[in-house]
Amino acid sequence: MAGMRHVKVQYAKTHLSALIAAVERGEEFVIARGDTPAARLVPIEPLGPRELGFVAYTVPDDFFNALPEDELAAWDGTS
Repeated sequence: MAGMRHVKVQYAKTHLSALIAAVERGEEFVIARGDTPAARLVPIEPLGPRELGFVAYTVPDDFFNALPEDELAAWDGTS
């Protein structure tokens, strides 16, 4: 965890907004409880655009058939 600034929990609680602003600029922090590292505060990777239809899937022929009575009752909560 070299290269990361280490801060204590109390400091992080008091200066959270400033720490988040620093993280948004690319800095990384280790938050320690006493001398024991407990968490890392790091920038998140931006999410890319979601791609629709990337999973190959075929709807089975019987997908829209009526459910059997016992299964329908289970879904309705009447079984």
